[in-house]
Amino acid sequence: MEEGPVGGSTELRRFADDGRIPNNPKLPLVVYRLALAPSHDLAKQLENRFAENGWTNSWRNGIFTYHHYHSNTHEVLGVAQGQARVCFGGEAGEVLALSAGDVAILPPGTGHKCESATEDFLVVGAYPDGRDYDICPGNPAEHDSAVKRIASVPLPRKDPVFGRTGVLVWQQT
Repeated sequence: MEEGPVGGSTELRRFADDGRIPNNPKLPLVVYRLALAPSHDLAKQLENRFAENGWTNSWRNGIFTYHHYHSNTHEVLGVAQGQARVCFGGEAGEVLALSAGDVAILPPGTGHKCESATEDFLVVGAYPDGRDYDICPGNPAEHDSAVKRIASVPLPRKDPVFGRTGVLVWQQT
């Protein structure tokens, strides 16, 4: 764990391929704790920050309650309000508590599932360069082709929160 740029912490997590959820063989899940201070319109602040750094095609909602991953893009999830317990990495992964102001950056292949959430839970999601995304539920028949797609996804030019100074950028050097 490292000190985050705004006083929170930065957590990096790696998950193994379990035959259903490939996860990412090179890049970790990045979690910025309190990346942005909770405010009355944190959802808009998250959307703006992500867009400033080239992460668009944003949406507001919750997180699916089944294990899934995206094989064709990175994804950022910024918690705008409430709290949730999210399982990352598939069935054998790790459940992390996320709260308003936290941001998770998922490299392609990273499994995720909402285990529980407060009634007011709201997350903002976005993708580098506004990429479209697929939803892969971890079907073993799609695994090998998904692994090939994951390997071909380009690295984002900027970290969705901290631009050229974020973890996503310096972990590539």
